[in-house]
Amino acid sequence: MDKRDLIIIGGGVGGLVTASVTAQLGLKVTLIEANNKLGGDCLHYGCIPSKSLIQAGRVASTINRSSEFGIDSTWSGKADLRQVSDRIKEIIETIQVHDDPDRFRGYGCEVLFGQAQFVGPDTIRFEERTLTARQFVIATGSSPAIPDIEGIEDVGYQTNETIFSLDQLPARLVVVGGGPIGVELAQAYARLGSEVTILQRGSTILTNEEPEACKLLQESLAGDGIDIVTRATLSRVERLESGKRLQYLLDGNEYQLDCNELLIAAGRRPNVEGLGLEAAGVKYNHRGIAVDSRLRTSNRHIYACGDVAGPYQFTHMA
Repeated sequence: MDKRDLIIIGGGVGGLVTASVTAQLGLKVTLIEANNKLGGDCLHYGCIPSKSLIQAGRVASTINRSSEFGIDSTWSGKADLRQVSDRIKEIIETIQVHDDPDRFRGYGCEVLFGQAQFVGPDTIRFEERTLTARQFVIATGSSPAIPDIEGIEDVGYQTNETIFSLDQLPARLVVVGGGPIGVELAQAYARLGSEVTILQRGSTILTNEEPEACKLLQESLAGDGIDIVTRATLSRVERLESGKRLQYLLDGNEYQLDCNELLIAAGRRPNVEGLGLEAAGVKYNHRGIAVDSRLRTSNRHIYACGDVAGPYQFTHMA
Protein backbone atom coordinates (compact mmCIF):
# COMPACT_ATOMS: atom_id res chain seq x y z
CA MET A 1 0.00 0.00 0.00
CA ASP A 2 1.34 3.44 -1.02
CA LYS A 3 1.42 5.92 1.86
CA ARG A 4 1.29 9.65 1.07
CA ASP A 5 1.08 12.84 3.13
CA LEU A 6 -1.61 14.30 0.89
CA ILE A 7 -3.80 13.03 -1.94
CA ILE A 8 -5.65 15.58 -4.05
CA ILE A 9 -8.53 14.48 -6.26
CA GLY A 10 -9.16 16.99 -9.03
CA GLY A 11 -6.74 18.93 -11.23
CA GLY A 12 -8.57 22.22 -11.56
CA VAL A 13 -7.44 25.45 -9.93
CA GLY A 14 -8.22 24.31 -6.36
CA GLY A 15 -6.29 21.08 -6.75
CA LEU A 16 -3.40 22.64 -8.66
CA VAL A 17 -2.75 25.44 -6.18
CA THR A 18 -2.86 22.96 -3.31
CA ALA A 19 -0.54 20.54 -5.12
CA SER A 20 1.96 23.25 -6.04
CA VAL A 21 2.29 24.67 -2.54
CA THR A 22 2.34 21.42 -0.60
CA ALA A 23 4.76 19.64 -2.93
CA GLN A 24 7.19 22.57 -2.79
CA LEU A 25 7.00 22.39 1.02
CA GLY A 26 8.40 18.88 0.76
CA LEU A 27 5.29 16.79 1.41
CA LYS A 28 4.66 13.52 -0.41
CA VAL A 29 1.77 14.57 -2.63
CA THR A 30 -0.30 12.72 -5.23
CA LEU A 31 -2.63 14.62 -7.58
CA ILE A 32 -5.26 12.60 -9.45
CA GLU A 33 -7.26 14.07 -12.34
CA ALA A 34 -10.11 12.15 -14.00
CA ASN A 35 -9.62 13.77 -17.42
CA ASN A 36 -6.49 13.59 -19.55
CA LYS A 37 -5.41 17.21 -18.97
CA LEU A 38 -4.93 19.48 -15.99
CA GLY A 39 -6.58 22.88 -15.74
CA GLY A 40 -10.20 22.08 -14.96
CA ASP A 41 -13.27 23.98 -16.11
CA CYS A 42 -11.65 27.41 -15.97
CA LEU A 43 -9.06 26.61 -18.62
CA HIS A 44 -11.01 24.26 -20.88
CA TYR A 45 -14.71 25.09 -20.55
CA GLY A 46 -15.10 28.25 -18.49
CA CYS A 47 -13.18 31.46 -17.88
CA ILE A 48 -10.62 31.23 -20.66
CA PRO A 49 -12.76 30.13 -23.64
CA SER A 50 -15.80 32.16 -22.58
CA LYS A 51 -13.89 35.40 -22.15
CA SER A 52 -12.10 34.78 -25.46
CA LEU A 53 -15.47 34.33 -27.17
CA ILE A 54 -16.86 37.41 -25.43
CA GLN A 55 -13.91 39.47 -26.67
CA ALA A 56 -14.58 38.30 -30.24
CA GLY A 57 -18.21 39.33 -29.80
CA ARG A 58 -17.15 42.71 -28.40
CA VAL A 59 -14.97 43.36 -31.45
CA ALA A 60 -17.81 42.32 -33.76
CA SER A 61 -20.18 44.67 -31.93
CA THR A 62 -17.75 47.57 -32.36
CA ILE A 63 -17.46 46.86 -36.07
CA ASN A 64 -21.25 46.76 -36.36
CA ARG A 65 -21.35 50.23 -34.77
CA SER A 66 -18.50 51.63 -36.82
CA SER A 67 -20.76 54.11 -38.64
CA GLU A 68 -21.41 55.80 -35.28
CA PHE A 69 -17.73 56.77 -35.33
CA GLY A 70 -17.70 57.88 -38.95
CA ILE A 71 -16.03 54.70 -40.22
CA ASP A 72 -17.45 52.55 -42.98
CA SER A 73 -17.35 48.77 -42.64
CA THR A 74 -17.95 46.15 -45.29
CA TRP A 75 -18.17 43.28 -42.78
CA SER A 76 -21.15 40.99 -43.41
CA GLY A 77 -22.18 40.89 -39.77
CA LYS A 78 -21.69 37.10 -39.61
CA ALA A 79 -18.51 35.78 -38.02
CA ASP A 80 -16.53 32.81 -39.32
CA LEU A 81 -16.92 30.73 -36.18
CA ARG A 82 -14.17 28.33 -37.23
CA GLN A 83 -11.64 31.16 -37.03
CA VAL A 84 -13.02 32.26 -33.66
CA SER A 85 -12.87 28.69 -32.34
CA ASP A 86 -9.31 28.25 -33.62
CA ARG A 87 -8.26 31.40 -31.75
CA ILE A 88 -9.88 30.08 -28.56
CA LYS A 89 -7.98 26.80 -28.92
CA GLU A 90 -4.70 28.68 -29.40
CA ILE A 91 -5.31 30.70 -26.23
CA ILE A 92 -6.09 27.55 -24.24
CA GLU A 93 -2.95 25.83 -25.56
CA THR A 94 -0.83 28.87 -24.63
CA ILE A 95 -2.07 28.81 -21.04
CA GLN A 96 -2.02 25.00 -20.83
CA VAL A 97 1.79 25.18 -20.65
CA HIS A 98 1.47 26.54 -17.10
CA ASP A 99 -0.61 23.48 -16.15
CA ASP A 100 1.80 20.97 -17.68
CA PRO A 101 1.97 17.82 -15.50
CA ASP A 102 5.77 17.87 -15.73
CA ARG A 103 5.82 21.25 -14.01
CA PHE A 104 4.12 19.74 -10.97
CA ARG A 105 6.23 16.60 -11.13
CA GLY A 106 9.23 18.91 -11.00
CA TYR A 107 7.95 20.12 -7.62
CA GLY A 108 7.95 16.51 -6.45
CA CYS A 109 4.21 15.94 -6.92
CA GLU A 110 3.05 12.62 -8.35
CA VAL A 111 0.48 13.33 -11.11
CA LEU A 112 -1.93 10.59 -12.19
CA PHE A 113 -4.78 10.56 -14.72
CA GLY A 114 -7.84 8.39 -14.14
CA GLN A 115 -10.63 7.72 -11.68
CA ALA A 116 -9.97 7.64 -7.92
CA GLN A 117 -12.44 6.09 -5.49
CA PHE A 118 -12.49 6.00 -1.71
CA VAL A 119 -12.67 2.49 -0.28
CA GLY A 120 -12.30 3.58 3.34
CA PRO A 121 -11.96 6.69 5.50
CA ASP A 122 -8.26 7.12 4.61
CA THR A 123 -7.81 4.87 1.58
CA ILE A 124 -8.48 5.17 -2.16
CA ARG A 125 -8.24 2.86 -5.13
CA PHE A 126 -6.65 4.06 -8.36
CA GLU A 127 -6.57 1.43 -11.09
CA GLU A 128 -4.58 -1.45 -9.54
CA ARG A 129 -3.09 0.67 -6.75
CA THR A 130 -4.27 1.22 -3.19
CA LEU A 131 -3.16 4.51 -1.66
CA THR A 132 -3.55 5.91 1.83
CA ALA A 133 -2.81 9.41 3.11
CA ARG A 134 -2.80 11.56 6.23
CA GLN A 135 -4.94 14.19 4.49
CA PHE A 136 -7.09 14.43 1.36
CA VAL A 137 -8.44 17.31 -0.69
CA ILE A 138 -11.43 16.79 -2.99
CA ALA A 139 -11.51 19.42 -5.75
CA THR A 140 -13.47 17.68 -8.48
CA GLY A 141 -15.50 20.71 -9.60
CA SER A 142 -18.95 20.68 -11.18
CA SER A 143 -20.69 19.83 -14.45
CA PRO A 144 -23.67 21.23 -16.36
CA ALA A 145 -27.02 20.22 -14.86
CA ILE A 146 -29.33 18.88 -17.57
CA PRO A 147 -33.08 19.29 -16.91
CA ASP A 148 -35.41 16.34 -17.43
CA ILE A 149 -36.91 17.38 -20.78
CA GLU A 150 -38.71 14.99 -23.10
CA GLY A 151 -36.60 14.18 -26.16
CA ILE A 152 -33.54 16.18 -25.20
CA GLU A 153 -31.11 13.26 -25.14
CA ASP A 154 -32.30 12.03 -28.55
CA VAL A 155 -32.09 15.42 -30.19
CA GLY A 156 -28.80 16.56 -28.63
CA TYR A 157 -27.71 19.85 -27.13
CA GLN A 158 -24.71 22.02 -26.32
CA THR A 159 -23.30 22.91 -22.90
CA ASN A 160 -20.35 25.05 -21.85
CA GLU A 161 -18.24 21.87 -22.26
CA THR A 162 -19.04 21.54 -25.98
CA ILE A 163 -20.12 24.89 -27.41
CA PHE A 164 -16.61 26.30 -27.72
CA SER A 165 -15.80 23.53 -30.20
CA LEU A 166 -18.50 24.60 -32.68
CA ASP A 167 -17.00 25.59 -36.02
CA GLN A 168 -20.17 26.81 -37.72
CA LEU A 169 -22.19 29.78 -36.51
CA PRO A 170 -25.78 28.68 -35.77
CA ALA A 171 -28.29 30.81 -37.62
CA ARG A 172 -30.64 30.49 -34.65
CA LEU A 173 -29.54 29.64 -31.11
CA VAL A 174 -31.80 29.03 -28.13
CA VAL A 175 -30.26 29.30 -24.66
CA VAL A 176 -32.09 27.57 -21.81
CA GLY A 177 -31.15 29.43 -18.64
CA GLY A 178 -30.73 33.10 -17.82
CA GLY A 179 -27.86 32.83 -15.36
CA PRO A 180 -24.33 34.19 -15.90
CA ILE A 181 -23.22 31.40 -18.27
CA GLY A 182 -26.34 31.54 -20.41
CA VAL A 183 -26.43 35.34 -20.61
CA GLU A 184 -22.77 35.88 -21.50
CA LEU A 185 -22.78 33.19 -24.20
CA ALA A 186 -26.10 34.43 -25.59
CA GLN A 187 -24.70 37.94 -25.97
CA ALA A 188 -21.45 36.74 -27.55
CA TYR A 189 -23.25 34.62 -30.15
CA ALA A 190 -25.75 37.38 -30.91
CA ARG A 191 -22.91 39.81 -31.55
CA LEU A 192 -21.19 37.26 -33.79
CA GLY A 193 -24.31 37.03 -35.95
CA SER A 194 -26.69 34.40 -34.52
CA GLU A 195 -30.37 35.04 -33.82
CA VAL A 196 -30.60 34.27 -30.11
CA THR A 197 -33.48 33.55 -27.74
CA ILE A 198 -33.09 33.05 -23.97
CA LEU A 199 -35.69 30.88 -22.23
CA GLN A 200 -35.67 31.61 -18.50
CA ARG A 201 -37.89 29.91 -15.90
CA GLY A 202 -37.72 32.84 -13.48
CA SER A 203 -39.36 36.23 -13.85
CA THR A 204 -36.04 37.86 -14.71
CA ILE A 205 -32.55 36.95 -15.85
CA LEU A 206 -29.73 36.78 -13.28
CA THR A 207 -32.11 36.24 -10.39
CA ASN A 208 -29.39 36.68 -7.74
CA GLU A 209 -28.48 40.19 -8.90
CA GLU A 210 -29.98 43.60 -8.16
CA PRO A 211 -33.31 44.08 -10.03
CA GLU A 212 -32.27 47.51 -11.33
CA ALA A 213 -29.06 46.09 -12.77
CA CYS A 214 -30.95 43.19 -14.37
CA LYS A 215 -33.37 45.60 -16.01
CA LEU A 216 -30.55 47.65 -17.52
CA LEU A 217 -28.78 44.53 -18.72
CA GLN A 218 -31.95 43.13 -20.25
CA GLU A 219 -32.40 46.37 -22.20
CA SER A 220 -28.81 46.13 -23.40
CA LEU A 221 -29.26 42.52 -24.49
CA ALA A 222 -32.40 43.51 -26.40
CA GLY A 223 -30.23 46.09 -28.16
CA ASP A 224 -28.02 43.22 -29.30
CA GLY A 225 -31.10 41.61 -30.82
CA ILE A 226 -31.64 38.96 -28.12
CA ASP A 227 -35.21 37.84 -27.44
CA ILE A 228 -35.67 37.07 -23.72
CA VAL A 229 -38.66 34.96 -22.70
CA THR A 230 -39.12 34.79 -18.92
CA ARG A 231 -41.40 32.45 -16.92
CA ALA A 232 -40.85 29.88 -19.68
CA THR A 233 -40.41 26.14 -19.03
CA LEU A 234 -39.02 23.96 -21.82
CA SER A 235 -41.13 20.80 -21.93
CA ARG A 236 -40.23 18.93 -25.13
CA VAL A 237 -37.62 18.84 -27.88
CA GLU A 238 -37.93 17.11 -31.26
CA ARG A 239 -35.68 16.82 -34.28
CA LEU A 240 -36.34 18.60 -37.57
CA GLU A 241 -34.49 18.14 -40.85
CA SER A 242 -32.98 21.60 -40.44
CA GLY A 243 -32.54 21.64 -36.67
CA LYS A 244 -34.72 21.31 -33.56
CA ARG A 245 -38.22 22.25 -32.50
CA LEU A 246 -38.80 23.25 -28.89
CA GLN A 247 -42.07 23.30 -27.01
CA TYR A 248 -42.26 25.47 -23.91
CA LEU A 249 -44.92 26.51 -21.43
CA LEU A 250 -45.60 30.17 -20.65
CA ASP A 251 -48.45 31.32 -18.40
CA GLY A 252 -50.26 28.01 -18.94
CA ASN A 253 -50.01 28.14 -22.73
CA GLU A 254 -47.76 26.05 -25.00
CA TYR A 255 -45.54 27.63 -27.64
CA GLN A 256 -43.16 26.34 -30.31
CA LEU A 257 -39.73 27.64 -31.21
CA ASP A 258 -37.35 26.33 -33.88
CA CYS A 259 -33.57 26.58 -33.73
CA ASN A 260 -30.35 25.18 -35.18
CA GLU A 261 -28.56 24.77 -31.84
CA LEU A 262 -29.75 24.42 -28.27
CA LEU A 263 -27.52 25.51 -25.38
CA ILE A 264 -28.39 24.20 -21.91
CA ALA A 265 -27.17 26.61 -19.22
CA ALA A 266 -29.61 25.68 -16.46
CA GLY A 267 -27.27 25.42 -13.51
CA ARG A 268 -24.47 23.17 -12.26
CA ARG A 269 -24.19 19.91 -10.35
CA PRO A 270 -21.25 18.90 -8.12
CA ASN A 271 -18.97 16.13 -9.40
CA VAL A 272 -19.39 13.58 -6.62
CA GLU A 273 -20.40 10.49 -8.59
CA GLY A 274 -18.02 7.56 -8.44
CA LEU A 275 -15.88 8.99 -5.62
CA GLY A 276 -17.06 6.48 -3.00
CA LEU A 277 -17.83 9.24 -0.50
CA GLU A 278 -20.03 6.93 1.55
CA ALA A 279 -17.06 4.62 2.17
CA ALA A 280 -15.04 7.65 3.30
CA GLY A 281 -17.74 8.91 5.65
CA VAL A 282 -18.09 12.17 3.73
CA LYS A 283 -21.55 13.78 3.79
CA TYR A 284 -22.92 15.44 0.67
CA ASN A 285 -26.19 16.35 -1.06
CA HIS A 286 -27.35 17.76 -4.39
CA ARG A 287 -25.54 21.01 -3.63
CA GLY A 288 -22.20 19.33 -3.03
CA ILE A 289 -19.96 18.20 -0.20
CA ALA A 290 -20.72 19.70 3.22
CA VAL A 291 -17.73 21.52 4.74
CA ASP A 292 -17.08 23.66 7.81
CA SER A 293 -15.35 27.06 7.97
CA ARG A 294 -11.97 25.34 7.53
CA LEU A 295 -13.23 23.37 4.50
CA ARG A 296 -13.18 20.12 6.47
CA THR A 297 -15.77 17.51 5.54
CA SER A 298 -17.56 15.23 8.00
CA ASN A 299 -14.36 13.15 7.86
CA ARG A 300 -11.98 15.61 9.54
CA HIS A 301 -8.87 14.68 7.54
CA ILE A 302 -10.67 15.05 4.20
CA TYR A 303 -11.14 18.57 2.87
CA ALA A 304 -13.11 19.87 -0.12
CA CYS A 305 -12.89 23.12 -2.07
CA GLY A 306 -14.18 24.77 -5.22
CA ASP A 307 -17.40 23.99 -7.07
CA VAL A 308 -17.80 20.59 -5.45
CA ALA A 309 -18.21 22.30 -2.05
CA GLY A 310 -19.31 25.85 -2.88
CA PRO A 311 -20.73 28.11 -1.76
CA TYR A 312 -19.68 30.17 -4.81
CA GLN A 313 -18.77 28.61 -8.13
CA PHE A 314 -15.91 30.89 -9.10
CA THR A 315 -12.31 30.07 -9.93
CA HIS A 316 -10.99 32.66 -7.47
CA MET A 317 -13.19 31.12 -4.75
CA ALA A 318 -11.63 27.70 -5.37
